[in-house]
Amino acid sequence: MVGVIDTEGACAEWTFSAEPDAVRAARHVVRDTLRSWELDAAIGDVTVLLVSELVTNSLRYAHGPIGVRMIRLHADDGSFPAHPALLVEVSDPLPDPPLERAAGPDDEGGRGLQLVACSARRWGTRKGRSGKTVWFELALPG
Repeated sequence: MVGVIDTEGACAEWTFSAEPDAVRAARHVVRDTLRSWELDAAIGDVTVLLVSELVTNSLRYAHGPIGVRMIRLHADDGSFPAHPALLVEVSDPLPDPPLERAAGPDDEGGRGLQLVACSARRWGTRKGRSGKTVWFELALPG
């Protein structure tokens, strides 16, 4: 991990070097943060899986730092969404959006975005100043 940007309050953010241990490190800090936020274990498992998939994609195609950010969105603060949610973003310096494709039964890859699309309430991509962000939103109980 290159650095912890913030882990206070309802937002946590980290930057990882584009190295093979980035996926393991991202899983670890995401799980620890979700536990500290006292979120349901099932939400934690899904979040860790999806972060792992997106960080793996970033490692496979980009050659620069990978950012991970999680934000707890509360329904009572007047912001979108109307119900509590967890917003997760994975950023990298590659400007090209990821391509969702149908993986065949014997393909070793190609399922990451399918997992995100099937598991998240909403998901998408957006361009940044230097790269892109893939994000997803999970509904939280409450």
